[in-house]
This record gives sequence, structure tokens and C-alpha cells, in this order.
Amino acid sequence: MKVTTKELRTQPGKIIDHVAKGQEIIITYRGKALAKIVPLKKEEQIPQQNETIFGMWKEHALETTVEEQVQELRKGRTF
Repeated sequence: MKVTTKELRTQPGKIIDHVAKGQEIIITYRGKALAKIVPLKKEEQIPQQNETIFGMWKEHALETTVEEQVQELRKGRTF
């Protein structure tokens, strides 16, 4: 599939969807091929992490409760 640089600017999501489905995209500028977007092979793809942002704290032992931590943060600085 060929797309122009203007189409790449105006419809990037649509183009990425085509790449995600395995299609190669050739980017043209003034009628000449400029670049190619190719999908990654399965072994090259970055593995999806199932952890959310809260997963990094799953083994962290809390010394205080969440309410106590929030109160401490809201207290502000004392000089």
C-alpha cells in the first residue's frame, strides 16, 4: 500500500492499523518512494507486560496504612 506524507500526517491511526494487520506501507513524497513501514516479526515484538502501575508495589511492605500516608502528605512542610 502506498500513502503520501500528507496522508501519514492526517491519518496516522488508520495507517498503523494496516501495519498491525501485517501490511507493508510505502510512504511517498512528491510521487517518489521515501520510506517503508513494515510490521515487526513475532519474535521481534516487545512482550506485553501484564502488570499495571500498581504491580511494582505488590511486594512492598507498608509500615503505615494508606490513610496515614495521605495524612502525612497533606500535612505539608513544617519549618
